[in-house]
Parts: sequence; C-alpha cells; structure tokens
Amino acid sequence: MTGPTTLLVIAKEPVPGRAKTRLCARYTEEQAARLAAAALADTLAAALAAPARRRVLVLDGRPGPWLPEAGFEVVAQAAGGLDERLAAAFAGCSGPSLLIGMDTPQVTADLLAPALAGDAWHRADAWFGPAEDGGFWAIGLAEPEPALLRGVPMSTPRTGAVQRRRLLDAGLRVAELPTLLDVDTPDDADRVASQAPGSRFAAALRTMSGVAP
Repeated sequence: MTGPTTLLVIAKEPVPGRAKTRLCARYTEEQAARLAAAALADTLAAALAAPARRRVLVLDGRPGPWLPEAGFEVVAQAAGGLDERLAAAFAGCSGPSLLIGMDTPQVTADLLAPALAGDAWHRADAWFGPAEDGGFWAIGLAEPEPALLRGVPMSTPRTGAVQRRRLLDAGLRVAELPTLLDVDTPDDADRVASQAPGSRFAAALRTMSGVAP
C-alpha cells in the first residue's frame, strides 16, 4: 500500500540483557527479549499494513526473524543520545515522514491512518502521538527538520510536552494521534496485552504468565 509519507520505525535489536530490561523485575532477560521481539514484530506488521511511500527500519543492531521478508529498508541508527538518533532518522528522509517506536505493540494501521492519509499534510504540518508516561510514541513532520528534535530531553515525564512545544514554537500546525501506553514495566505489559489480546506480544506474554525470573 502506498501513500505520500515515509514511515520510519526506530528500534533496538531484541537481545537479552539489552532489550526491555525493566521487564526483568518479573521476567528473565531472555523472556524480556522475547517480549521485545514480539512487540517489534507487531509494530512492523502494523507499519506494513499501513499506506506509505517508503518503510524504513532504523535499527540499532542486526535484523532478525522478526523482520518481514520484504517491505522495509533497513538503516543503522546514528550514534549519540536518543534525540540525535531521532534527528538523524529524519535527516535521511525527504518529504513527509512519520516516525514511531517499537514500544507500543498495540499500534495498528487504523491508529496510524490519520497521519498517513492522502490529505494528512493538508491538515497539519506535524503529527504527534503522546505516550501515557509523558513521552511520545509517534512524531511526523511535513518537512523533516532534524533541529526540531535535537536537544529535547528524552526519557523524562516532560519529554512529550517539550517536544510538542518545540513544534508549536516553530509555527507548525500540530495534529494529535491517540495517546498510547509504552511497554516499560511488567504492569505496562499486562495492560497493553489486555488492549491487544490478538497481538504477538499478548501471545508471548501468555506463555510467561506466572513465571518468575
């Protein structure tokens, strides 16, 4: 399916000990990595089902069996903090671009649809998907401008507010996507699985129910 927008997914290879380590309050490192792989697979499936001009996986690590056989370009993440890596992802694009993370396996093509519609950029200059923890799970720009992301403090309760204010201060018309919950903690995982019971993530979590680290 094609559309006017490049769809970027920024992700980390789900390696035990590196992926979703906060889940290790309840699960082993291997289990946390399996949950991360399932979340990433769900996210990529949603991206593949959505209309896009290009689909690009911006990856820290190496591709694995969770990557669809076709449909994605894979590029390496840049060095630096998350703000620099997000900025670099946009720097590699031309024209309208929407970036999402891998921490919201409940995402669907329908949730992404407003920002990927044919008239999305007639209605807004930027799209913003807030996260419940104060961050954001999606950000889109009609004209990719890396400076709009550089210097935004990441992984704080005010990250989303600062990023949204940065967009508004640049004079952009900002439209919002629904607020979603990032999977960071075991309780988050339970909530997201209940919201998307048919997802790979929910299926993986069910296999681990009651299993302590």
